Amino acid sequence: MMNLTFYPTYFLLVGIPGLGHEQIWISIPFCIIYILALLGNIMVMVVILTSPKLHQPMFIFVSMLAFIDCLLCTSFAPKILSIFWFNDRAISFNGCLLQMSFIHSFTSIESGFLLCMAYDRYIAIYKPLQYSSIITRRLITRLGIVFVARAVVLIGPFSLMIKRFSAFKSNIIAHSYCEHMAVVKLAAADIRVNSIYGLFVAFTVVGVDLFFIFFSYTMIFNAVSRLPSKETRLKAFNTCTPHICVFLSFYIMALFSYLSHRYGEKIPPYIHIILSDSYLLVPPMLNPLVYGIKTTLIREEIWKIIKKQKSKTVQE
Repeated sequence: MMNLTFYPTYFLLVGIPGLGHEQIWISIPFCIIYILALLGNIMVMVVILTSPKLHQPMFIFVSMLAFIDCLLCTSFAPKILSIFWFNDRAISFNGCLLQMSFIHSFTSIESGFLLCMAYDRYIAIYKPLQYSSIITRRLITRLGIVFVARAVVLIGPFSLMIKRFSAFKSNIIAHSYCEHMAVVKLAAADIRVNSIYGLFVAFTVVGVDLFFIFFSYTMIFNAVSRLPSKETRLKAFNTCTPHICVFLSFYIMALFSYLSHRYGEKIPPYIHIILSDSYLLVPPMLNPLVYGIKTTLIREEIWKIIKKQKSKTVQE
């Protein structure tokens, strides 16, 4: 067979390699998780925006995270479900690059917002008297702009670096969405620059954010351990534990997704793809539970809204 190369006008997404017949069953939990993530984050945003009591820095960060989670899920989940249900595998070349940019940008912004929330908790526990003077709305706005700008600056070159390739060996992407290295591996050219830059972005975003999150929670636990009351210490630790679980689930899966494309030849493809999909779906589903419903004030506001709706229904 001749070794032919070409410049594709569209790509074909495989879905989950090796599990073609089982994809219809896999789509059920994927669809449920996506719906729960979408409804949960929308509910958290609506409750925070409509309740003046929740217009505080901590809850503003929660609403920002919920907004990014909705965008992240929607940037890839509908396409995955269309592959599973209707075998709709085709995606245009520019559409693929756009989806890739959205997914990597939103994950970068989410990582930044998780760092903001860890910093917020650090100031609240370590410097409670100075909290209102440090965590201001101006600071929140600036942090949001910084992390959005970081995502644009770091992720923007991905598309430009792919467009510089003059030919590709194939247009079949062995993935369920357009991931940077999954597309780059199809190029009929030297991909070392793309691979090195991808690693640089991964460790700049995940590595730096994870380091400062770890530092923040180290200081938090140090402050909590000095509290005189055992009940207060346990309450503080119980509050932090779910947050740490969310951090770990997000960052461990993120690093696995980045590194397995480069060094995971021995990992079965379907395991890699399922975990890569889960890392984009599961944290957005968990975040409303951990940061929203488990927070007392948000939970109280949700119950108020539910009671109002019930009373309106009874009156009608």
